[in-house]
Amino acid sequence: MGLLNRQAGINFLSLLPGTTLTVLGIAVAFLRFYDAEDFQFLGLIAEPRTWSNRLTLAATLVAVVNFGVEWDRRNRETDRLAEERNRRAEEEQRRDEERDRRAEEEQRRVREEQRRVREEQRRREDTRRSAARRTAEAERAARRARIEARCRAAQIRFQLEPNEVNRQALAGMLAFLEEYGETL
Repeated sequence: MGLLNRQAGINFLSLLPGTTLTVLGIAVAFLRFYDAEDFQFLGLIAEPRTWSNRLTLAATLVAVVNFGVEWDRRNRETDRLAEERNRRAEEEQRRDEERDRRAEEEQRRVREEQRRVREEQRRREDTRRSAARRTAEAERAARRARIEARCRAAQIRFQLEPNEVNRQALAGMLAFLEEYGETL
């Protein structure tokens, strides 16, 4: 819950004045504080005070509309990301359970095979060792492929949308690779 409140606060702070609002604010200040003596082209504007008031109203309207649109967009994006994280966690849990089940089945099969064929233990032991090596190599290759896929996905997300969330995801993958790169 604390993370959602913090994220909402960050989203709120990121909604502060945009380019349009800034330009309108500059125009209002320009019309309020300068006159035709400072800039001759201001003499072409009839009633600069009225135009300043109109631009102030427009800036206020733009700020309110922009705030509402951005707030809604960011809330939808936050919800989408949370749903995606939940979906990934559920998929990972299913994969872990399946992997555990397969590992248990494999262990049972190995024990049964050892009981049935004690006299051929040496040949079976060599076969089992080579199978274990292949399995370990396959698991390492699969692990490397998953990590590489996550890295590529983080890079592509950051290239498509270089925002703070994607930057942090990419930084997290880099930190993971730096820490565990030698053991992979």
